[in-house]
Amino acid sequence: MTDIVVIGAGMAGLVCAQQLSQAGYSVLVVDKSRGLGGRLATRRLHGTWADHGACYLKPKGELFRHFVEILRSRHILEVWTEEVYELTAEAPLSEPKNRSPRYVAPAGMSAIAKSLAPGLEILLNQRVIAITPTPENSWRLTLESGNEELTAKAIILAIPAPQAMMLLEPLGESGLDKAFLDNLRSVEFYPSISAIAGYPPTSHPLPQWKALTFVDDADLAWIGLDSSKRPKPQQPHFVVQSSADFAQRHLEIQDLQPVAELMLQRAAESLSLPWLNTPEWMQVHRWRYAFPSRPWHEAFLSAGTPLPLVCCGDWCGGNLAEGAMLSGLAAANEINHQLHHLPLDNVNFLNIFTRSFHQSLD
Repeated sequence: MTDIVVIGAGMAGLVCAQQLSQAGYSVLVVDKSRGLGGRLATRRLHGTWADHGACYLKPKGELFRHFVEILRSRHILEVWTEEVYELTAEAPLSEPKNRSPRYVAPAGMSAIAKSLAPGLEILLNQRVIAITPTPENSWRLTLESGNEELTAKAIILAIPAPQAMMLLEPLGESGLDKAFLDNLRSVEFYPSISAIAGYPPTSHPLPQWKALTFVDDADLAWIGLDSSKRPKPQQPHFVVQSSADFAQRHLEIQDLQPVAELMLQRAAESLSLPWLNTPEWMQVHRWRYAFPSRPWHEAFLSAGTPLPLVCCGDWCGGNLAEGAMLSGLAAANEINHQLHHLPLDNVNFLNIFTRSFHQSLD
């Protein structure tokens, strides 16, 4: 039996698992995906990388700034730009009024997640399809593969609230408090569709900006010259993110290629860059739970059951990657409080993270 199973290998899950593991708990991380990171997502394609999830980090709080500086010192992160331009229907392209550094990983944003993984036991390509209590006062987790069942004293669900709800709702109000289920059910997300498109090296003119936000556009939300993040790019490539309304209209379409083509057509028209409409290659990804639209107002959500069960993620507070990290730390503290009260603190996490990162390089 494992002390704690963490479902989800995004920022919140990995931070939480690392904190608890270094405190002395046996921890297992389980994720349905092939790689680490969740929405810190990077796709390898056509000899390069593209960030089709989180595009950059913009730290606000002291703890997350410290975390970013550690990654900068290890050459995982660097400043990409201090300017995100805006395009509105009423005004031409405008420079940003407030400049602040945006940090990216030249090897892809998933490198941030990989930096949090050393020393952790992680099962990838494993989807948890059921959670049930056992007569022995533990949790049983059933995997989709059917080849294995896991047991744990405590569970942390570091996944979007609607996905957690699908796992927990079958337990019903006899197994979980009604208020907890209602609170979990109240969390809502905006969807998004990301299109990745590559162009000939001779494409001209390249834009003066690296990142641009579409303000109040019916179809588009953001575009970034993603190739400008990469060392010695061989050709320009862009990542375009749809508006939430556009994604909602097209979310259930099976073949998203025509949807991505429509996004590129809209970008080409809006930016007066007609060659954006004719990429050499293109890939598309749907994010059903891209951004919290109705987040939970606290840093975690605890079931309050005799068997510890806590939910966390960027939807707890709603502040993207930074919120996910803080939520993961808060969830670790809560589970520890319900179990053995081992010494934990957030500064200790950064010290441990720094040590574990150095050890992974040895």
